[in-house]
Amino acid sequence: MKTPPAPKILALLLAISFLSTMAPAKEGAPGHGSNYQGWKTLRLANSLIELQILPEIGGRIIQFKLGDREFLWVNPKLAGKFPEPNGLNAEGGWFNIGGDKLWPAPQGWDNDQQWPGPPDAVLDGQPYECEVLGSGPPGEMAVRLTSRDDPRSGVRFSRVIRTFPGSTRVAFETTMTNIDTKPRRWGIWSHTQLDGANADRSGHNPLLQAWCPINPKSRFSRGYDVMFGEQDNPSFQTDRDRGLVHVRYQYKVGKIGIDSPAGWSATVNGETGAVFVQRFVFETDKPYPDGSSVEFWLNGTGKIHAYNKDIVMPESPIENPYMFESEILSPFASLKPGQSYSWRYDWYATQIGGDYPVLDCSETGVSAEPLLATNEGRKTHLTGRFGVFAPGTARVEFFAADGARLARHDLPLKATPLEPLVISTDLETPECATSVRLLWIGVDGKTLGPLAQTDIKQ
Repeated sequence: MKTPPAPKILALLLAISFLSTMAPAKEGAPGHGSNYQGWKTLRLANSLIELQILPEIGGRIIQFKLGDREFLWVNPKLAGKFPEPNGLNAEGGWFNIGGDKLWPAPQGWDNDQQWPGPPDAVLDGQPYECEVLGSGPPGEMAVRLTSRDDPRSGVRFSRVIRTFPGSTRVAFETTMTNIDTKPRRWGIWSHTQLDGANADRSGHNPLLQAWCPINPKSRFSRGYDVMFGEQDNPSFQTDRDRGLVHVRYQYKVGKIGIDSPAGWSATVNGETGAVFVQRFVFETDKPYPDGSSVEFWLNGTGKIHAYNKDIVMPESPIENPYMFESEILSPFASLKPGQSYSWRYDWYATQIGGDYPVLDCSETGVSAEPLLATNEGRKTHLTGRFGVFAPGTARVEFFAADGARLARHDLPLKATPLEPLVISTDLETPECATSVRLLWIGVDGKTLGPLAQTDIKQ
């Protein structure tokens, strides 16, 4: 069932075959050819993360790792295999190998303004052209993946995937081009399938959980909309106290959409403490597919209505695998023939040390336990738990009520994205101090950004 590679793909694969005999990539090395579960892939890696990119099947990222922790679900039944030349399986259905890819949104089966997949023969199943881009700053690596023209949706997808030295950040610049002879209106749908199995793969992982901020002016009464499955699915909850939508994997089928303006969502594997983060810029003045910027799909048992019919999901995990989808969407783009629209987003990964929520997220890291500052006479007791996106050290600043900085303390605390930052320390309290700010300082001594800020409790 192997797809005959296009000429440019064939040239790439010949290069990859040569590169795959080389030593693994180190920090600052260019992308290397690799082999992942029997597929020839392109590997982007630094000392913290690794991407395995599979151009031949839908231009997808087939795996994303933090250290030795893999995040993405890969279909074990299809590992190393290829679809038919048309991009589908032998029965004409979805050749679902897993990983991360781009689809047009919204999904639906009511009219031609909705994408009726999967399956999708071109955008999901056929080869993408892959170009290894020229090197930028030392250690920065990037590739561009470009789909074939899809007559069904009328678009062509392209995305640049970029990694950076000493950081878990992965930057995406995605482009959708109208290749049709008539106007088209779609959003870009970043569709990421995460592994939902527990550590010994004997069942689903009940400690796999996701967190996404609620829109305080949400169009949805619960802060989210149930798109598929039962309305009372216990996997989805609203945590009003924390201002978050909470998703817990219980192997019950369902999907929700969230009109979150915060620009982030985070999925935590509570068995390992590994955190997968997606960040984007929410555009308040633009409509979104499904009215949502973030969506979660959970594979599991139960019934859904899709493809204009009721579907009872299989009980067997072989046919209905443990899989958890974290999805982000761009606003709608109305494109005339030949026009293009670009959308940017980022991935990050970190470690918070166990089964903790993600309460907040910035470009610097995530908060798992909030920063608390309690006045104890002449001392301020600080506590908190964080995951960082780059190695560094912690700095605490004290401020007065008028915003003047009163003191600065560099803490003897180091961390990397491979270990949590746990704070429990006492610092001398400057006179008139009312608040503290926790900063993260890179290994070069430059400030990477704030992790948290809080008032001092008396």
